[in-house]
Amino acid sequence: MDWRGRRQSRNVEDRRGQPLRSAGGAGGVVMLVRFLPMMLRSKIGRVVLVLGVVVFFGARLLGIDLLQVVDGSSQTASRPTQQFSPQEQELAEFVSVVLADTEDTWNGIFAASGQRYEEPRLVLFSNRVKSACGTASSAVGPFYCPADNQVYLDLVFFRDLKSQLGAPGDFAQAYVVAHEVGHHVQNLMGISQKVRASGAGKSAARVNELSVRQELQADCFAGVWGHNANNQQLLDAGDLDEALTAASAIGDDRLQGRSGGDVVPDSFTHGTSEQRVTWFKRGFTSGDVAQCDTFSAQL
Repeated sequence: MDWRGRRQSRNVEDRRGQPLRSAGGAGGVVMLVRFLPMMLRSKIGRVVLVLGVVVFFGARLLGIDLLQVVDGSSQTASRPTQQFSPQEQELAEFVSVVLADTEDTWNGIFAASGQRYEEPRLVLFSNRVKSACGTASSAVGPFYCPADNQVYLDLVFFRDLKSQLGAPGDFAQAYVVAHEVGHHVQNLMGISQKVRASGAGKSAARVNELSVRQELQADCFAGVWGHNANNQQLLDAGDLDEALTAASAIGDDRLQGRSGGDVVPDSFTHGTSEQRVTWFKRGFTSGDVAQCDTFSAQL
């Protein structure tokens, strides 16, 4: 991919090397509101409250936001707290460029239909991360959380994609990012909500089938982005093959076969290798969101 020198997204938050974030600041505000009446009834409480206000605004004059310091959510959270190798930093920059390019693609697509695209935030983390969907480890792989509209990615996954799954290359990595952004697009379009409603109270097999269709649509949406990237001459020869290799490598049948167990179609949640390749190619070839209706298609 010819990605160097291109725009990087402003929507990347780098939490690598940082401890798990807490909701301390927000919790502190809630506690203050809860006990404020009690403090006002007490002389000591009123003194403490006045001192607190003085300290708080004094800190603000010095450029320090104590609420952000408490919960660790200051603007410096977008920068890592430890040094990384040039290769690691280059990979983080690459992800930022890919995210920026998906922003350009989906902003254009949404604008063409008279809608506004809400850009997702991408969080880089190491080992474990807290999201609005709960705490997750790197073992779950990249994921999108619809509750906070954020994509979560430990860059170690790209190493595993190459060494363990046999899918090297920068466009293979870009496909992973674009797929998760595809889930964000589904969330904005209300598709994710319809899938959850359709699966409520249904059998595990039906819920899995809906999940497969949702994942394949995200693959197709990733292909739509790839179509745009190709039109901008962002891709090099062989890039498409890298993405197709990655899509094939993470098919349910391939992953279940690698684990040494039986391949059980009713347990699939993401689709077979062939299905994932097919739907990515459909989006890549057409560049048309309307071609990505996996819910009406015969799989």
